[in-house]
Amino acid sequence: MGRLGRISGAVIMALGVIAIVIGAVFVFQGFSKNNLITERMKVEKVSLALDPNDPKTLTQIQNGEQAQAAADVISAHRRALAPTYQDLLLLSGGRFDSTNPKHLTYAQAMNLENYLYLAVAAFGLVQVVLGAGAFMIVTGIALCLTGLVLPIYR
Repeated sequence: MGRLGRISGAVIMALGVIAIVIGAVFVFQGFSKNNLITERMKVEKVSLALDPNDPKTLTQIQNGEQAQAAADVISAHRRALAPTYQDLLLLSGGRFDSTNPKHLTYAQAMNLENYLYLAVAAFGLVQVVLGAGAFMIVTGIALCLTGLVLPIYR
């Protein structure tokens, strides 16, 4: 039984090492993508007045919560122009008019709102990837420890 215990322990330890490596890749990718999103937002100077009491102070968007708050503000402003895109079109004969400033403002608001909601989703996915990676690393460590002690108790 000693040889079987050593082989079983070695297999479990190998699985543990694989889990640690895959987990480390997940964590690296999570941090890498988080930095990419944050840096792109810095380069584009994506900022918004998030404090209604201080509309002149702009906040640089750096995380999912701020992106969500900014997208919600833009959504409210866009809906003040027209509740829906269809309502906007009904106000002007049913067609988008690129020479109409209200239409252009609405379209740009939709673009920025979608960009920010996509950032919210991306930041959320980054958190999931980081969590999964951390779990894989912990599981890998547990498997390695189990593989070490298995031959002793077998």
